[in-house]
Amino acid sequence: MTTRLVGILNVTPDSFSDGGLYFEPDSAIAQADRLFHDGAFVIDIGAESTRPHALALTPEAEWLRLEPVLGALLPKHPNSISVDSYHPETIVRAAAIGQIIINDVTGMNNPDMVRTAIALNQTIIVSHLPGADIQDAHRREPVSSIDQVKQDLLEKATILENGGLARKKIILDPGIGFGKTMDLNRQLLRFAAIITEYQVMIGYSRKRFLGEHRLELQPNIEAAKVAIAAGAAYLRVHDVAGHKRLLKGLVV
Repeated sequence: MTTRLVGILNVTPDSFSDGGLYFEPDSAIAQADRLFHDGAFVIDIGAESTRPHALALTPEAEWLRLEPVLGALLPKHPNSISVDSYHPETIVRAAAIGQIIINDVTGMNNPDMVRTAIALNQTIIVSHLPGADIQDAHRREPVSSIDQVKQDLLEKATILENGGLARKKIILDPGIGFGKTMDLNRQLLRFAAIITEYQVMIGYSRKRFLGEHRLELQPNIEAAKVAIAAGAAYLRVHDVAGHKRLLKGLVV
């Protein structure tokens, strides 16, 4: 299986590794161009930080951050932009501009998001998130069972398929770093070998379980090697250029 890169673009002032760097629309658009140039197949754009204790955004505040960036990028890159949002209102607004990929880090916990995804008939990334929302996932007792992650994601995928969404439009993400033990986070790098009937995206980039040098390229590359060997269809990463070298066999 060919592994493709999903470049991370945080249009936020407070994300844990790059908050504020691309908060202004012009800088975000320029970074998107760089990510595509570096080898991103998809760019994942989010306006709300998922770090512990981050403030949740209303749909209106989220859209104020996203609209100028999506307005510039979606017409040029249809079906190559994923919108990282758990607000159905944001997804509907984005889809009105151009063809998108939906990335709901809350795991489609909102029934309205399920209905919206099915109605729009867009490709969707479904993440595993224990709990009601992102901050709840950070606070609660962490999940330690890979079987629980598998079961929860398959249940969500079945709901989408029963609603009429084609299996090829469903991408599953085990939600590394969200309400999981450190050991489970490491196990989940191999998640694509456990769920083979769906495409799998693995998002490990710069997360704490990688260790004290997690912001450097090498620990991320080592995680990538594990995920690629397991059959991951997508890697969600900050450093697209470095991972592209790996895919070309230039990084060891």
